[in-house]
Amino acid sequence: MGDDLVVAGAVERFNAVLAAGPLGAEQDLLVRARDFATTAHLGICRQSGEPFILHPLAVTTILAQMQLDPETLAAALLHDVIEDTDITLDQLERAFGPRVAKLVDGVSKLGQIPWTGDAGSAIEQASREKEQQAESLRKMFLAMVDDIGVVLIKLADRLHNMRTLGHLPREKQLRIAQQTMEIYAPLANRLGIWQFKSELEDLAFRALEPEEYERIRGELADRSTYIEQVKVDLLAALAEGGITAELTGRGKHIYSIHRKMRRKARAFDEIYDVIGLRLIVHDKQACYGALGIIHTMWHPVPGEFDDYIATPKESMYQSLHTAVIGPEGHPLEIQIRTKEMHQSAEYGVAAHWRYKEGGKADARIEAKVAWLRQLMDWRDEVADAEEFVESLKSDVFQEMLYVFTPAGDIFELPAGATPVDFAYRIHTEVGHHCVGAKVNDQLVALDYKLQNGQVVRIMTSKAKLGPSRDWLQANAGYVITASAREKIRQWFRRQERDENIAQGREVLERELRRLGLEIKHEDVLKRFARFTKLDDFLAAIGYGGLSSQQIAARLTDNPKDVLTVAANITVPRTPARLEVMGAGGLLTNLASCCRPVNGDKIIGYTTRGRGITVHRGDCPNITNLPDPERLVPVDWGLSGEETFPVSVRVSAWDRVGLLKDISTLLADQKVNIISVETMTHDDRTVTLLLTLEVMGVSHLSGILHKLESVRDVVEVRRDVPLARAG
Repeated sequence: MGDDLVVAGAVERFNAVLAAGPLGAEQDLLVRARDFATTAHLGICRQSGEPFILHPLAVTTILAQMQLDPETLAAALLHDVIEDTDITLDQLERAFGPRVAKLVDGVSKLGQIPWTGDAGSAIEQASREKEQQAESLRKMFLAMVDDIGVVLIKLADRLHNMRTLGHLPREKQLRIAQQTMEIYAPLANRLGIWQFKSELEDLAFRALEPEEYERIRGELADRSTYIEQVKVDLLAALAEGGITAELTGRGKHIYSIHRKMRRKARAFDEIYDVIGLRLIVHDKQACYGALGIIHTMWHPVPGEFDDYIATPKESMYQSLHTAVIGPEGHPLEIQIRTKEMHQSAEYGVAAHWRYKEGGKADARIEAKVAWLRQLMDWRDEVADAEEFVESLKSDVFQEMLYVFTPAGDIFELPAGATPVDFAYRIHTEVGHHCVGAKVNDQLVALDYKLQNGQVVRIMTSKAKLGPSRDWLQANAGYVITASAREKIRQWFRRQERDENIAQGREVLERELRRLGLEIKHEDVLKRFARFTKLDDFLAAIGYGGLSSQQIAARLTDNPKDVLTVAANITVPRTPARLEVMGAGGLLTNLASCCRPVNGDKIIGYTTRGRGITVHRGDCPNITNLPDPERLVPVDWGLSGEETFPVSVRVSAWDRVGLLKDISTLLADQKVNIISVETMTHDDRTVTLLLTLEVMGVSHLSGILHKLESVRDVVEVRRDVPLARAG
């Protein structure tokens, strides 16, 4: 009987929310969906022991507060019936129509995003996890592009699950909380649903770091009396000024306080916007009137005023933001907005989105999700799952910044975006013909990192036929957004296939030569399962579908496939020893003439009294060694934790500060410099011979590309030894 009362209470709360909404006669659909779901889930309990129907009722109540359309709410009530009961999709479609059934099917297919593996080698497991993660993310974004209602239901479903997370085993709590922090909260943020984003972050933070969560929550509770007094004072001043307002006082969201404390290395008392007030007024004019009264009462903090009413964010967010020094010297953050602006701020796209017949949403929402369609358009062309996931992190889950065109149009870009990213966000042709950029009327390099609030002018030239291939080099820093990268790739893909194959062959040979590797193209091809023909592989490199860094990384995914001489001998974690089968634990040394690193083809030479010396398989000095019968096959281990000395030759134009710039870059990359030799030449060029510690060929490839980005550097390559005479 207790369960019946609990369910009756949940139904009553659900009915109250519906009655407050504008649904009218359409409530019949929801009543039928509620009764259908109640019957379907009868006798089924959640892990908490509560009747299962409480979950879909709670999810739908959350969404009903956003005043979504009846079909989306009906689908929310029914979102678990296919997965957890014997009800079929056909039954749902006959009872509630095709769109409700499609929404339920979409939510069911999203499934759980896998983040942990359970079998296979570390390399196989990592690869499988990335593929699973990429495919699950792709399903979510495809569903959202098709009908945003699917993802709104999924976000509300995750929010209620996070509210009831405590009933699960601790290990599962941590996994779900991590998913929420990395996927669902950023997605809510990207859609502008701040209410979901903030609560999801706080709930995930509570699960991941409970002690820190409770400490900050306690600090906020101590400020509650102060907030109430400030509200009384402000409402009185506003009433005296003829402004009627709703005023809520709150502590800043707990996770955002924690993040700011960590980012700025400050204590709780040193965070100026811990206390926040939100003012809801009648119209836009009252927003500015209230702002004037507030600035008369308390001294504003310089540089902390933002007018998002005059210049809304691309996410459609509008509000006035200010910070003041309040009573007793405590800083206050205040947001001022109308009711309509508040609805938009709390619920983002959901506040504007209403499903329309024919599958077309509001034009503003169409623009909002256009970036998702771009991501989906190029998903099948991406070389591997890792790149797709990294692109999502860049374009979707990263913190955003806002920049302006000279005409005052505002554009949203991920933090770290460049003028080239901005050019492609404006229009594909603007990107293709971009030759330069001005930021706040100052010329900047095309790899310049844009900052919030800047005015950016893109300079173009019709004489420029297309983008530069250098823009696709990940370490060059010209492009960080997936949409810009794909538009550049599409341009090159449209070029002649023969040209792409030739360009790909040149890039591959240059990368192998730079790394000092002698490997047949066919053997490299084996590392990329999606390609069966060498020409297709080379063409993908040519148009930018595969980068040289990705090639280098694949070459060391599993050196036993391609890069080793034999498989019966291994190198343990310490590169100073080799474990030679049948020879005991002989001492080993890495040959100083060729400096082999993990990923190189290697061979051992048994010396008298000094154990085994390990050479690169193509070391020219091997042919000069006495007693060739002492050569023994050896193989690298796969721990990936050791470092190896490697010689790198840098050719550059000589200038003051060159060595300092190179040293700074290597220090930033945490690469140790063992030695430096400098040779200047009469033509004002210089050659630097660096001995660096690297973790393998893939790591070396990334370092070589970064060194090439240093100003006045002409060429960087691994230094290959010459054979000694005699």
